[in-house]
Amino acid sequence: MSALATATDLVHTTTLAAATNENLANISNTLIYSAMAVYTLAFFTYIAEWTFGSRSKISRTAAALTAKPAGAAGAKAPEVTVKNAGGTAVLERPKVVVRAAAGARDVPDGPGAHGGDEQGDLYGRIAVSLTVVAFLVEFAGVLARALSVQRAPWGNMYEFNLTFSTTAVGVYLVFLALKKDIRWLGLPLVTSVLLDLGLAVTVLYTASDQLVPALHSYWLYIHVSTAILCGAVFYVGAVATILYLFKDSYENKLASGGKPGTFATSVMERLPASASLDKFSYRVNAAVFPLWTFTIIAGAIWAGDAWGRYWGWDPKETWAFITWVAYATYLHARATAGWKGRKAAYIALIAFACFLFNYYGVNIFVSGKHSYAGV
Repeated sequence: MSALATATDLVHTTTLAAATNENLANISNTLIYSAMAVYTLAFFTYIAEWTFGSRSKISRTAAALTAKPAGAAGAKAPEVTVKNAGGTAVLERPKVVVRAAAGARDVPDGPGAHGGDEQGDLYGRIAVSLTVVAFLVEFAGVLARALSVQRAPWGNMYEFNLTFSTTAVGVYLVFLALKKDIRWLGLPLVTSVLLDLGLAVTVLYTASDQLVPALHSYWLYIHVSTAILCGAVFYVGAVATILYLFKDSYENKLASGGKPGTFATSVMERLPASASLDKFSYRVNAAVFPLWTFTIIAGAIWAGDAWGRYWGWDPKETWAFITWVAYATYLHARATAGWKGRKAAYIALIAFACFLFNYYGVNIFVSGKHSYAGV
């Protein structure tokens, strides 16, 4: 009877644990959908920030940059004068220098997505608050998923997607907490997070399950967590790089006497100067590159423990190395005079594309020892 009672208690305990894990998985799913709803509200509020932001300061800046030289047909009188000993001295309009030619432009940063307007700034603050709420709800969903499987929540692509998007938003909020003026990143970030979560819950969703034997290692926490953090920072750098290319083209058009459209002017003049965007993207990529190097080394050590060899040119290993080479090339290009600016930016985007292919393409379409997509 004692043995039978013990067996019965074991079955009851196992059943109760399974029910608890299932409930936690359901709670996780509910929290993820709730986070998506809050992110959607943040998305529309960020749009409101851009829409209702005042264009008065923007139009004055654009007019100053596109004003014709004195004496030219249709030229306007200069707006800035200085009285000097009873006379009037005219301050010449600063000449805009093309980055490729002289290495820098004397262009100020824009006022931000709110355009210097109080109403636009209010919408921006509300959007950031909603982003914080959505981040906390999504983080709770990731934590519930981890508790339901009793392991790190990145054993398949569904879990990786959830953790990656949470970390990307976390990186953005950390920059804001450090008083970095990057609220212009909010709209593209929330947009991509919504797309990422939509892909996760529709295409990549995988029910809670245990890991394959090769993943049962403390290196899972070290290697994959650093890979997620690197990807989140690389993403922030990629968005800044894309915006830099648009802003650089806009400034080139102004410098050559062109007149951009109203929409382009409204958006581009609120962003930081191309030099600021270029510097920001370079700094974040350079800062996280050593961690990406450590990620590859940690993966090699884990492979040695799991498969008895440190490097086997598995597709995931190969593309991780290709990504490393691409970012190393970008950092080298930024230090080379002839490759600064747009050329280096293109290399940075190629490097991030390699990271994305390593994440999506290799996991889904290529078979190998790292085939843990679960889809």
